[in-house]
Amino acid sequence: MKPLSIVLKYFLRGLLVLAPFGLTLWFLWWIFERIDQLLPLPEYVAPGVGFVAVVTIVVAVGALTSNFILSQAIDVSDRLLGRVPFVKLVYNSLKDLTQAFVGQKKRFDQPVVVEIAAGIRMLGFVTRPDLSDYGMPDEVAVYLPQSYNFAANLLIVPRSRVQPLDKPASEVLAFVVSGGLASGPGE
Repeated sequence: MKPLSIVLKYFLRGLLVLAPFGLTLWFLWWIFERIDQLLPLPEYVAPGVGFVAVVTIVVAVGALTSNFILSQAIDVSDRLLGRVPFVKLVYNSLKDLTQAFVGQKKRFDQPVVVEIAAGIRMLGFVTRPDLSDYGMPDEVAVYLPQSYNFAANLLIVPRSRVQPLDKPASEVLAFVVSGGLASGPGE
């Protein structure tokens, strides 16, 4: 083997090892900087103070909304925002999406395999097991995340074409979003 090809081979191997690590660190730093800039602090304030302040505010709001009186105030603001035409669409959609992942009404907790055509299947999550309200009593709503993307598809499929998976939802989501490359536990 020629010395140049050996160096190129090692370079590519090194790149394969370092790229995911470096990109992850860059992404985390980018998020840190964006959060740090949410508060308009003077330039002489040390980097990271805005980040700590934003995290503290979010934790404080979470703690305060556990209080009965403040939770009632949040409910009132929810109802008010739910009445303004355009704001209602944006606010309710974002609220439903965040609650689907981390709220009390988690919706991405039932991973399934959906047979799209003979021998072709997709992984997804049942988001609504009963569609009787829409005139489809034998159908379920299945959310299909796309690999390496933050978009997804929602299919309405016969219940008979949906097979539950005995896997944690977080593992299935990581598998789908990574394009099937994510390792499961013990791999």
